[in-house]
Amino acid sequence: MNKTLFVLLLVLCACTNTPYHGDCAVGPDEFVMDSYKIREGKFSILEMEGKDIMAISPSCMEEYTNVIHDGDVLDIALYHPNKADLSACVQQIADSVGYTVQQGKLRLPRIPAVEIMGLTLEEARCKIDEAYHQIDPTLEVFIAYKDRLLDKIQLAGAVDVANIPVDGKLRLFEVLAQAKVPPTANLFKSYLLRDNQFLPVDFYKLIKEGDMSQNIVMRGGDKIYIADAADANVMVLGEVGAPGVYDLKRGFMTLTEALAQAKGITPDGDRRYIQVIRGSMCSPKIYTLHWQHILGLPSDSLLLMPGDIVYVAATPITEWGRFVTKLLPPFIYVGFNP
Repeated sequence: MNKTLFVLLLVLCACTNTPYHGDCAVGPDEFVMDSYKIREGKFSILEMEGKDIMAISPSCMEEYTNVIHDGDVLDIALYHPNKADLSACVQQIADSVGYTVQQGKLRLPRIPAVEIMGLTLEEARCKIDEAYHQIDPTLEVFIAYKDRLLDKIQLAGAVDVANIPVDGKLRLFEVLAQAKVPPTANLFKSYLLRDNQFLPVDFYKLIKEGDMSQNIVMRGGDKIYIADAADANVMVLGEVGAPGVYDLKRGFMTLTEALAQAKGITPDGDRRYIQVIRGSMCSPKIYTLHWQHILGLPSDSLLLMPGDIVYVAATPITEWGRFVTKLLPPFIYVGFNP
C-alpha cells in the first residue's frame, strides 16, 4: 500500500475534532456546483482550498526595453576589407571568452574603454562604432549577446533547459516551448516566482487551452518550476478493482476517470453510495453520489481536485472515526515490513 496513504490515515486517526456523521452528507447537487468552480482552473481550486489569490497585474503583460548590465558578455565583430588584422584580433577574443561588461564599461582592442551599461544593443553598437571611427570611419561594428548575468530565467524540475535569456519581449509560452516541457508534466503544480513571490499564472490554461491572458512577458531573475506528474493526486479506495493513488496532471480529474483507472466498482460495492471526501481531514466535506448520477450527468460536472479521496464500500460511511478505524489496521500491517 502507498506510504502516502498510510501516513494520511495516521493523521486522520490523530484528529480530535468531532467525527463526521453520515446524516450530514453533502449531495450530488453541491458536488456539481463545486465542480463548476474546479473547471475555472488552478486558482479557483486554490481558493476552494482556502488560499488567497491575486489577479495577474496588467504590468506583467507589458514589453520593456532590454538593456546591458554589468557582467553581461557580448559578442563583438568588426568588418573592414583592408584591416583584417584588427578584425581578426577582435574576433579571436570574441570567440574565446567574449567581451564582459565590467564596472559598466567594455574594453576592446585599440580604443579606450566604452561606457555601455544601461544601453540597448543598438545604442552600444553606435557608441563602439563611433570609437572605432576614430581609427577608420569605414569600419563596421556588429554586436550581440553571448551570455547574460542578470537577464535570464532559471528553470527547474521536468525541463531540459536550465536557463533562458530574456530580451524584453520573450513571453512565457515561448519559454515553455524552449524548455521542452514533457506532456506528462503536472501543470497544476508548476509555478513561477518573481522577486521570490508566486505569480498567479495558470500553466494548464496557457499550454492546453491557449489562454493568452496567462502569457506574461518574462523578466530577468524569474524562476520556473515544472512539476512531475505525481505531484498532485487523488486516492480511490474501497470496493474497486485497483485501489490506489492516481496522478492529476491537469489539477483535476473526472470521477468517471478515477473509477476507470481504479478498474471500476467490484460486485461487492454499493453503487448507491459513492462517496468523495474533500477538504480538512479532521472535519472533511463528504459528498455522496449514486451510480445513476455518474451515468446521467456530464463527466465534466463531476470533478475531483488534489487531495480528494473516492471511497466505495459495501456499506456507506456513516461515522468518520469508525471509517478510519476500520481501514487503518490492514494499512499498518502492509505499511511496515521490517
